[in-house]
Amino acid sequence: MIITGLCGVGKTVLLGAFEETAREKRWATVESEITKGADFAPRIATLVRQALFQIAPRARWSDRMSRAAGVLRSFTVTVSPDGIVSAGLGVDAVEGAADSGDLSVDLTELMAALGEAARDQGTGVVFLFDEVQFLTSRELEALIAALHKTVQKSLPVTLVGAGLPSIPRLAGEAKSYAERLFRFPEIGPLPGTDATDALVGPAQSLGVEYEPGAAAKIVEISEGYPYFLQEYGKSIWDEADGPRITVEDVEAIVPLVESKLDGSFFRVRAERTTELELQYLRAMAELGSDAQKASDVARIMHRTSEQLGPTRSRLIEKGLLYTPGYAWTRSPSHSSTAT
Repeated sequence: MIITGLCGVGKTVLLGAFEETAREKRWATVESEITKGADFAPRIATLVRQALFQIAPRARWSDRMSRAAGVLRSFTVTVSPDGIVSAGLGVDAVEGAADSGDLSVDLTELMAALGEAARDQGTGVVFLFDEVQFLTSRELEALIAALHKTVQKSLPVTLVGAGLPSIPRLAGEAKSYAERLFRFPEIGPLPGTDATDALVGPAQSLGVEYEPGAAAKIVEISEGYPYFLQEYGKSIWDEADGPRITVEDVEAIVPLVESKLDGSFFRVRAERTTELELQYLRAMAELGSDAQKASDVARIMHRTSEQLGPTRSRLIEKGLLYTPGYAWTRSPSHSSTAT
């Protein structure tokens, strides 16, 4: 499963919930936030090493566990030749396994060996990856191929990932069978009742009531966007006299919340841009929070799409835009408040 959605809708929180569920079932869990520009191969090698030691301590390794460690050692010959990843494995490399230098082939062999070791121990392994959109096409292709092999062999290895809504398209471009291998649930703003419950429920448990209309006002302003609901809920709790939160209390904290968002949520993104890139984002915000055609953004900026192509590409590389479709762009952040 790869959960998709904009920034601040709770994808990372869900990854944590899945991790807790897996641990309750006594599965090994390893997690990583994918970073743009960082080599994925050494990182996955480190995660497989962590998984092996979670499955069983070194003193209790079976033959299949030892073989998986040997395959990992072979894998690290090309991706981590300094030996840091393979330290403490205490086994020799399995010659001819996961050492071809082809990431797709080698990762497939490594995952299969890990799955066989986990099955031998009566458990499984869950990989939890955040920011999946930062994998390169080569890395994503290799990961999909490796997981596909574990499915074909009925091995207890799985992945729960999270990323921007462009992930299904990127996965499909990497491997045509990705749509059959993964589910891509999308999460976004909470519907009215759920958004209200997110505010009212925690307050009620501590003896504080929302006046009719107060919670509705926050839901209206935030448009049900989870991170904004969180910020409004925190500020109203800190600032209102209570024990009853009124519409007037909500109206009083709106400038405070907007200032907090400007100083953190939006500022972090704005400071990563050049002046022209910031103008591009501003033009998109003026058009609305939905996906926008590159030509419409260019029109507002009195330029052509071709002239702004490099600017758009840099924003995508920085993770400040993503492409839901050809010639379309969208901000990964809920942008109506930023307008």
